[in-house]
Amino acid sequence: MSELTEKQLSREKIYEGSVLTVVRDEIELPNGTHSHREICLHIGAVAILPLLEDGRVIMERQYRYAHGRVFFEIPAGKLDTPTEDPLEAAKRELREETGAVAERYTYLGEIDTTPALMNEKIYLYLAEGITFGERNLDYDEFLDVELVPLSTLVDMTMRGEIKDAKTQVAVLKANLLKSKN
Repeated sequence: MSELTEKQLSREKIYEGSVLTVVRDEIELPNGTHSHREICLHIGAVAILPLLEDGRVIMERQYRYAHGRVFFEIPAGKLDTPTEDPLEAAKRELREETGAVAERYTYLGEIDTTPALMNEKIYLYLAEGITFGERNLDYDEFLDVELVPLSTLVDMTMRGEIKDAKTQVAVLKANLLKSKN
C-alpha cells in the first residue's frame, strides 16, 4: 500500500471569523515535493432527525445565504465549543429550533461534509419520544417547521428534491434503522 499522507510544514491564518477560520498550509506531498492547501477550519456541528410516533419527521425550511435559496432540512446547529458534547448540543439545537424535547437519542454516526476544503464534522442523531414546548430561536435564525412522513422524505431524497447532504444521510440511515426494527 502506498503512502498517501501529506505533512503540514507551516500554517498561515488568512481569516478568522465567528463560524470558521481559513488557513493556507505549506505541505510536503508523499513524494517529498512541496505544495499548498487552503482549508476552512470549523468547530463541528450536530443534526437531528426528530421522528414522531406517527412516522412524521420535524423538518425545517431555512434560507441558506451561500446558495441563495431556501433549503428543506433537518434541525441542526454548530457546537458552542470544541469540547461540547455533541449529544448535549443536539438536545439544545432541537429544543431551540423546534421546541421539541426527545426521550431517546440514537447516534447515527458522523459525516465529514466537504473533506477537500473543510474539516467540518457533523454528528447525526435520531430523536424519538418527542414532546413539544417553546422554541427559542437565535436572533439571526428564521425558519419554518413542517411535519413530513419519513417515507415521503426517503422518496424526496431519492428523487433529488432534498439537496442538503446531512438531511439525505440522516433520512436514509433512520429509514434503514427503522425498517430493520
